[in-house]
Amino acid sequence: MSSPSEKVRLPACLPLLVLLVFPSISACTCSKTPASITLATTTSTYDSGLLGELIPPFEKEQGVTVKVVAVGSGQALALEESGDADVLLVHDPQAEEGFMAKGLGEVRRRVMYNDFIIVGPPQDPAGIQGLKDATQALSGIARAGVPFVSRGDNSGTYSKEKALWKMTGITPEGAWYLSAGQGMGETLNLAREKGAYTLSDRATFLAQRKPGLDILVEGDPALLNIYHVILVKGLSGEKAELARKLMDYFTSAETQERIASFGVEKYGQRLFFPYPD
Repeated sequence: MSSPSEKVRLPACLPLLVLLVFPSISACTCSKTPASITLATTTSTYDSGLLGELIPPFEKEQGVTVKVVAVGSGQALALEESGDADVLLVHDPQAEEGFMAKGLGEVRRRVMYNDFIIVGPPQDPAGIQGLKDATQALSGIARAGVPFVSRGDNSGTYSKEKALWKMTGITPEGAWYLSAGQGMGETLNLAREKGAYTLSDRATFLAQRKPGLDILVEGDPALLNIYHVILVKGLSGEKAELARKLMDYFTSAETQERIASFGVEKYGQRLFFPYPD
């Protein structure tokens, strides 16, 4: 094997002479198109501004473009099946476990957590403020027949809401139960407009907080909201390498510190908590 000093160094661009000898070569490509990977994630990580804090340093360090697709967790998981995602950052543990059981994910790691909260109009017509049991609060809303806006989409938040309603033994239906069919930000806006209650992740609520909705119920262990990063199975070559680097980046000590400090200066509290495997 030749030593480094013996290696032949080729110029970045072919000389003009080559273009003259081989006229079919019409141009010289001097720069490589930046590689890219696709991260499918939840609306909460995007709407809260967290990804705006985390992704740019990774792109700069790796010289890569991360295409972010922010949808509900269920939709993010479905993107993998259609071949439109390389890495997932989601918060629907039951759906994630099913995804891994089907052999669609190569590795799944815990990244962080925050919590869900029940928010509603300051007047609190259902009288749920201060309750520590989320199912008791939902039961009170249903009994009062006051408006409740559901995400009504294929998201981790909607999965959590359905699980809570199941625990109450109540099937939410009727004129009081509204379905937004949209992301968390849009659902919060509709709840403000209707003077309604809704279930939200804390990060999105604080990041988009406006008059008209207050945090009324929090602190129930059933409202824990855990996020995992999943490496999609079947990737190869450079894409597989970059996807694995992004997964490692999310669980690295440096990124966990960024997660821990995110939102503290602006909102006076953490929006997410480090929770690596």
